[in-house]
Amino acid sequence: MRKLLPATIAALFLVSAPALAHFQELIPSTDIVPDEGDKSVKLSLTFTHPVEGGPTMDMGQPVAFGVLADGKKVDLLSSLVPKSVDGKKAFEATYKFGKPGDYVFYLNPAPYWDAAEKHFLVHHTKVVVDFGAGDQWDALVGSPVEIRPLTRPYGLWTGNLFRAIALRDGKPLPFARVEIEWINDAKIKVPSDPFTTQVVKADQNGVFAYAIPRAGWWGFNVLVDGKIKGPDGKQADAEIGGTMWVKAVDLK
Repeated sequence: MRKLLPATIAALFLVSAPALAHFQELIPSTDIVPDEGDKSVKLSLTFTHPVEGGPTMDMGQPVAFGVLADGKKVDLLSSLVPKSVDGKKAFEATYKFGKPGDYVFYLNPAPYWDAAEKHFLVHHTKVVVDFGAGDQWDALVGSPVEIRPLTRPYGLWTGNLFRAIALRDGKPLPFARVEIEWINDAKIKVPSDPFTTQVVKADQNGVFAYAIPRAGWWGFNVLVDGKIKGPDGKQADAEIGGTMWVKAVDLK
């Protein structure tokens, strides 16, 4: 039998290996601030593969990190603290709430070079935390690709139908591809690869929907092809994502 060179083996592996969906996590310690007790939230920022529980990728210094509340943005970049997750760089932050309302936390991450796909990944991510039942949970932060919820993105029961609009440059994105993953904190083994990343497409108006089958944090990621300026100053291919996280709770 002819021996395969290491480079050939690696190439065959890349061809045969299933593609892993990258998700930028922006997960708060709670999505609804309790009436009594601590009025702060801890946010965890990790770039990983939620269902598989890894591998985790190194995050660069975020370009922007902040919160939108009552129509005003507050820069929170200085609150980020580096941390290690599986030996890779991630971040965390703590935010203390003031007046009641809906708080949209958002992240514009540093571009990540995907060597396997030979393009950059930039997943603009957000999550809504409610403090006193606000009514601005669908407020937009203005990311190039963004999800606008049509279903209130907190106070969700398992089995609720989550509906939203996929937007690019603030306009509905017809037939957008949306990847969906769950943070697999129960270490459940999926039966085959298609179960790892759920995929739906938006309709002609950019509207998509998904019935949440299990409690926990779910990420919705609208993906488009685009261009960004690379480290050398030249335009480079990029996968640009608009990600939103929502939490579902079991009805007991």
